[in-house]
Amino acid sequence: MTCDENLGDGYSVGPLRIVGRAVLAPLSGVTDLGFRRVARRFGAALVVSEMVASDDYVLGAAEARLRAEGEGVAPHVVQLAGCEPGWMAEAARLAEASGASVIDINMGCPAKRVTGGHAGSALMRDLDLATRLIEAVRGAVSVPVTVKMRLGWDHAHLNAPELARRAEAAGVAAVTIHGRTRQQFYKGNADWRAIAEVTRAVAIPVVANGDIGSTDDARRCLAASEATAVMVGRAAVGRPWLVGRIAAELAGRSYAEPTLAEKGEAAVEHYETLLSLFGRDAGVRHARKHLAAYADAATEDGGGLKPADRLRLVTTDDPATARALIRQAFAARPELRAAA
Repeated sequence: MTCDENLGDGYSVGPLRIVGRAVLAPLSGVTDLGFRRVARRFGAALVVSEMVASDDYVLGAAEARLRAEGEGVAPHVVQLAGCEPGWMAEAARLAEASGASVIDINMGCPAKRVTGGHAGSALMRDLDLATRLIEAVRGAVSVPVTVKMRLGWDHAHLNAPELARRAEAAGVAAVTIHGRTRQQFYKGNADWRAIAEVTRAVAIPVVANGDIGSTDDARRCLAASEATAVMVGRAAVGRPWLVGRIAAELAGRSYAEPTLAEKGEAAVEHYETLLSLFGRDAGVRHARKHLAAYADAATEDGGGLKPADRLRLVTTDDPATARALIRQAFAARPELRAAA
């Protein structure tokens, strides 16, 4: 399937129809439940949970359970990571029983703490094990299974087309390809043209990931990769509405950009969800990176905070102060722009 086909405003993952062609990437420490809820409401075609360690999830670790939470998100996609078929299968069963609409298998994470345990992109060095993991997960659930991978471990082993073929043969409904190798981490430019080798190798939908920060980027990526859809990652941090904008514009629809005030209320909602999920103290800590990103986004959009107020926002332990500063950041501040 290529971007030249008449896809309309979406594509299918097994029996599940996805409306739109811009997906929010799974980002550890970022795509928590609150972030996913906001992104989905603003029009992201699909949102994916943070990576969930399969063994921790099965054993009931609190953080793993919170990462897999999907209340208020539909379709609900849980991304699982691991290198042992038994744990992965049991985690997939548990996720499905807890409401997951799709199980995504992580074979792309480049972090040493993940690859050191032979999970994530390390699986691209052992396609037989990768295939057994896919088969175990696929055999454990009735919902669609997808796989996220990189181009390969390094440029000497660009085996994503082979892994995608194996995944398709095992019953996987779609694959996502990050256009870098594991050894690149996030350096250099994503190679969208290399993703086309995967697109041509399989008949299932291919989602292209890497360096997509605007609708123009998405269009160029789709043309180069011949992919079905795009996945937006780091560019959406602090801007959960971005994915919906890209989805609408790819479909040729006008996008009603949220007002500054609407963005501020979405940021407050996200903040409140973090406090609810993790409790006040842990929620405040989890929120700080998000608050910094929201402050930066507000500045770009015509709002913003003075340096001292920005520092207060990202360091305060008082939720009432944080809420007030978020709303202040997302108010028009022409005097700040004039002074910049």
